[in-house]
Amino acid sequence: MTVDSARSPFLRRLTGAIVSALTVSLISLVAVSLLFYGGSISTLGQVLDFFLGSTLIVFVVLTVFALVGFYRYWYLRLIGGIVAGLVGAVAGAAITVARSASPVTETVATQLIGTNLPFVLAAIIGTVSAGYAVWRLLVGSQADAASRRIVLVRAPADSLADGQVTHIERVPVDLELANSQWDEYVALLSNAGWDVVEVPVATGQPDSVFVEDTMVIFGGTAIIGSPGAESRAGEIVEAERAVAALGLSIRRIEMPGTLDGGDVLKVDRTVFVGRGGRTNAEGIRQLRSLVTPLGYTVVAVPVTKALHLKSAVTALPDGTVIGYPPLVDDPSVFGRYLAVPEAEGVAVVVLADDTVLMSSAAPKSAALIADLGYRVLTTDISEFEKLEGCVTCLSVRVR
Repeated sequence: MTVDSARSPFLRRLTGAIVSALTVSLISLVAVSLLFYGGSISTLGQVLDFFLGSTLIVFVVLTVFALVGFYRYWYLRLIGGIVAGLVGAVAGAAITVARSASPVTETVATQLIGTNLPFVLAAIIGTVSAGYAVWRLLVGSQADAASRRIVLVRAPADSLADGQVTHIERVPVDLELANSQWDEYVALLSNAGWDVVEVPVATGQPDSVFVEDTMVIFGGTAIIGSPGAESRAGEIVEAERAVAALGLSIRRIEMPGTLDGGDVLKVDRTVFVGRGGRTNAEGIRQLRSLVTPLGYTVVAVPVTKALHLKSAVTALPDGTVIGYPPLVDDPSVFGRYLAVPEAEGVAVVVLADDTVLMSSAAPKSAALIADLGYRVLTTDISEFEKLEGCVTCLSVRVR
């Protein structure tokens, strides 16, 4: 990734903030000019002179509000418009009074309020309508996504029990318990400060709850996978639609390439990709061509003992790769590597720099990682583990 491309999200936000604030400021100024203009050029000049200070203040306030995310929700836009309009009106009135050096009588105060009220209303309406429209046009929802911690999830389909198993024996799955465990998993993500976005349930797609396999996120770019199992092809459409709605750029792995998100492990700027039963050489080649320009290095590693690479290894926030030795083909490729004592302990979902989420089926592994100074949250996902799932499979973090 070049320096310019790394800075572009902020430059886009700054441009959007300035132009949207300028739009609202001009709308407010034009509105009061038309309202008070009586056909006289001199009157128009007085109106412009009176409201110029207020207009500049509204511009500054709304620029700051846009940069800190006030366009994210409708109620924040409304609050932002009210605050900007009132601050601009009050400051403008204060400037007018100071310049006139006249005492502020009750009559003068009433006149100032009556004169500034249309300006405040114009600022509010302009912020929630035109200002927001300009922001979305120039920035898109990608900026809103970048300022949030977003995680995508997908509720289990009723056919969950029919999900594929490759490296373990099939055992019955309790759908009711699975739904309960999924609810608890999602609640933990939400309580940890992540905004949860649900991809619509994929009826008739038993493995669709493992939404991680549909995509890999690289900052503002989503790489849509190409399922290694033909039966999972129907999972892609709604998953892509959900991530596109966040404003991310979309790239795709195309057949004959196959790539499951569960085979992709990002550690800083290194991308380890498992070459196994679900991801082929062509899929890896395509991924390399897509992410190398973004500043990532792709390293292909063999996967023969587990369904996906991240069924065998994941990484802690500091970049240390953890894995269960019987499932790892070659730990030497990862550099910093730490063995964990349980198969279910290989998977961690990084929730913060000091917090990870793990399966409750791996208490020894959880204790090992907690002893490294991390806060470890655990959740029961036993019904998904019966289908070779793990905590990473059930979500996609936008990061």
